[in-house]
Amino acid sequence: MLNNKSILITGGTGSFGKKFVNQVLKNYKPKEIIVYSRDELKQFEMRETFPTEKYPIKYFIGDVRDKERLYRVAHNVDFIIHAAALKQVPTAEFNPFETVKTNILGAQNVIEAALENNVKKVVALSTDKACNPINLYGATKLASDKIFAAANHWQGSHRTIFSVVRYGNVVGSRGSVIPFFLKKKEEGVLPITDERMTRFWITLEQSVQFVFDSLKRMQGGELFVPKIPSMNIMDLVKAIAPEAEIEVIGIRPGEKIHELMISSDDAINTLEFDNYFVIQPSHPWWDNLDYIKINGGKQVDEGFTYSSGNNTQWLDVPELRKIIEKL
Repeated sequence: MLNNKSILITGGTGSFGKKFVNQVLKNYKPKEIIVYSRDELKQFEMRETFPTEKYPIKYFIGDVRDKERLYRVAHNVDFIIHAAALKQVPTAEFNPFETVKTNILGAQNVIEAALENNVKKVVALSTDKACNPINLYGATKLASDKIFAAANHWQGSHRTIFSVVRYGNVVGSRGSVIPFFLKKKEEGVLPITDERMTRFWITLEQSVQFVFDSLKRMQGGELFVPKIPSMNIMDLVKAIAPEAEIEVIGIRPGEKIHELMISSDDAINTLEFDNYFVIQPSHPWWDNLDYIKINGGKQVDEGFTYSSGNNTQWLDVPELRKIIEKL
């Protein structure tokens, strides 16, 4: 699928971007990979691992807020993976319009650059926090999800198709709880927001593979949700530092006890497959029955929710330890 293709990844120096580039080079023979990001230091560090002399990679400094720059780098690109975002919940709460400019206006810029350059497919990365959002980060990502779905409707004569991938916390990514807990373990005290808290968990390798799979399956307009396990925060504590003292600090602004990836309001448009769900767009151009006829899938029950609290798959302490050791 990606052999002899040109792929642009926005936010390409982040945790997902680096793993995505690694997996593309490992499994395919791309024509070129364009790494687009704002941070010259991260690009320098990534170039140490993936030098341009050895790999078909180009590094471009740029921001998704810069429409003209995006237009230029998207020239002759086949696929775009949109991973750039401001995603720290507290940062978004204190810098709301900066988050809007990157996560919403930046999404629109990616769409327009893709359309103007006749890019074949665009996959945008989303988050469980976009489902029934209670914080600004989640709200901006929900808006981004809606914009990408709608782009399939108003693209006119262009042939680009757009879909979204939504998943939960990525194990070991920058800013995730595992590196934070490992650091706090040395101090002997782990701060816990709430002992009841649960989260969806996915590894970087699994998230990249799900994007590959979604890129193959997409027809334009779908929101793909993988079936992934949940974990309880106290099990994570036992896996990392069972001897550490626990300090309950209370839920931070914008946090939930349990995360949600499919709400009861989404259920009417949600299809279940063996390893994933598809939330179909609620637009008049989309034919739900025709999609089922072509792709299969089973309509979920009315009122269905997919929450980290009611999940049927759970990671226990030994499994969590194995994942942490691999990191």
